[in-house]
Amino acid sequence: MEQIGQFAPMILIFVVAYFFMIRPQMKRQKDERKFASALKKGDRVITKSGLHGKIMELNDKDTSCVLETMAGKLKFDRSAISMEMSKKLNAPASVKK
Repeated sequence: MEQIGQFAPMILIFVVAYFFMIRPQMKRQKDERKFASALKKGDRVITKSGLHGKIMELNDKDTSCVLETMAGKLKFDRSAISMEMSKKLNAPASVKK
């Protein structure tokens, strides 16, 4: 019984770390994968580096996409597209602040 009491703080720290750090990160990654797989031709998106564009082509073979920008067409990996910024870009005008 004493041994369990000695390890209780360590176990508590692990449980707290799991629920406040690990689990939210796993949920965020799952949401980003779901977002990337739901992209379709014609969607307006923003990359994580801040580049605005419209999806012209999607390639499932290498998970890339071609974006049309003011500078022309550029090829990006789907993981380079920012979920949060793209959702803000496509939000209805009444929701934007």
